Amino acid sequence: MEKLRNIRGDEKPNTVMVPSTVKPLPQDRTGSLANNSHAPKKVLVTDIGGTSVKLLVSGQQERRMLPSGCKMTPDKMVRRTLELVSDWDYSVVSIGYPGPVLRGRPICEPYNLGRGWVGFDFATAFRRPIKVVNDAAMQALGSYKGGTMLFLGLGTGFGTAMIVDGIIEPMELGHLRYKKATYEDYLGRAGLERLGKRRWRHHVEDVVERLIAVLEPDDVVIGGGNVKKLKKLPLGCRPGDNNNAFLGGFRLWEDPRETARASGSLPCQPSFASRPFRSSMGARRK
Repeated sequence: MEKLRNIRGDEKPNTVMVPSTVKPLPQDRTGSLANNSHAPKKVLVTDIGGTSVKLLVSGQQERRMLPSGCKMTPDKMVRRTLELVSDWDYSVVSIGYPGPVLRGRPICEPYNLGRGWVGFDFATAFRRPIKVVNDAAMQALGSYKGGTMLFLGLGTGFGTAMIVDGIIEPMELGHLRYKKATYEDYLGRAGLERLGKRRWRHHVEDVVERLIAVLEPDDVVIGGGNVKKLKKLPLGCRPGDNNNAFLGGFRLWEDPRETARASGSLPCQPSFASRPFRSSMGARRK
């Protein structure tokens, strides 16, 4: 598989190289929709953000985008996505959702989008088998190289994920108290605009140092659209790439043992998505 090119902060289509097919899990948890579970699957990855929805399918070399925002409901997202990818062939869909996800379903409405996401039937709307994970978790999975990896996403909010031997661990780090508010209030887009780049960079370095000291990861990846606003990465960290969200979406349909083996470690659990993932990306309760 060729390395995906960096597209952080670029709103124009970019050329990326992706696998033409990925192998499915032996048993698909989406049930009767997955009739050809042993056939290679072409995956449509839908990465939902507060300002845009990014799309890529296995075998294509250009991503596609549509605007999102505070009026974007799941109905509108699906309808516009289907229109935009009508000429693409795909058999399953991976969705990166900007909020907490439990057992493959959003459990909170996102801050930066319209309402109606909790309880929405994505499988029926897309007429395809679906896997939904938090968007930070999806990018983390695409960034994973083995061992224990901490992923921090500097974007609209402050996305966090940790992967231990191939298993995504649930986290809510962005909502932890920090100074006079929370990590997300300081490191998210609102914090950047309020504090200015210089003070924001100082807080990023401080928070990353604190999290590394507590969690002791083998690897730290800092991704998200605002990582490019750092003059330099904190010590011991490597940059993420927004394209890794696509790779993570493809990996959701792989045998996790194969992906972990390719990354240099083997999972101790049966599935990347086997544990519920709750993200620190901003979300509001119903």
